[in-house]
Amino acid sequence: MRRILYLALVVAAVLAGLVWAGSVGIGPVLITREGEQKMVLRLGSVAAVRTEPGLWWRIPVLDDVLVFEKRLQYFNARPLLIQTRDAQPINVDYYVLWRIDDPRRFYESFPGGTTRAVDQIQRVVGADVQELIGQHSLDEVITSKRTEIMEQMTVQANESLTSFGIAAADVRINRTELPPDTIENVYARMRTERGRLARKYRAEGDEEGRRVRAAADREAQVIGAEAQRDSDILRGQGDAEAARIYAEAYGVDAEFYDFVRSLEAYRKTIGSNTTLVLPPDSEFFRLFGSSEGR
Repeated sequence: MRRILYLALVVAAVLAGLVWAGSVGIGPVLITREGEQKMVLRLGSVAAVRTEPGLWWRIPVLDDVLVFEKRLQYFNARPLLIQTRDAQPINVDYYVLWRIDDPRRFYESFPGGTTRAVDQIQRVVGADVQELIGQHSLDEVITSKRTEIMEQMTVQANESLTSFGIAAADVRINRTELPPDTIENVYARMRTERGRLARKYRAEGDEEGRRVRAAADREAQVIGAEAQRDSDILRGQGDAEAARIYAEAYGVDAEFYDFVRSLEAYRKTIGSNTTLVLPPDSEFFRLFGSSEGR
């Protein structure tokens, strides 16, 4: 029983020692952790690639193990001076999120390590960025199509880097800046464009104002003409009614009608401080001669 227990302890110790040796990269046990990729080189040739976490075996002395990062890596590229489609030079600062997708291809493409890979990413992605931005205007790069351009940059960079065992997860523009020499020219062009738009809108406003005023004047004339027409109709109807009333009154008592009309004529003609020079027997003053009007 003691011998069995002793053997179990020895086996456990041996296993623990193997696991520890594998964790530090020595011994026959190969441990691949989360976020790691390992490749086994046997006498210089690729014998196995381990991209998933777990325990594996290797032959000590004969096998060498290379460890590759599986997680995303960040690369802040050097700014590029690029000329847009409308001949505007801009400084473009961008970055790349990338990861090793195929350790075998990556090792065959960059036996010197990650530094060579980063240089290649700079060259390949930089060329793609120059090509895409050169196909768009300054306004599209800065505002209207910025997101679309970055999506195209990611797709094209991923296609260009696949053959090297690299996957481009995202290519993003940090900022775009105009060179100092061209800023004043851009501002001058913007001022000219804004002035042109202001003149255009002002002319359209004046035209619309003239159209509205003309319509208002035309409508005012129509309303005035209609009012004058209605006024003339009503005045004519009133005059006709007055004439009818006068005629009826005259028919009832002609002498009284004549008397009232004469009084109205006096009231309208003779006011305060009025002087009339007429002969005494004038028809106009006939009512002043006697109560019978003679």
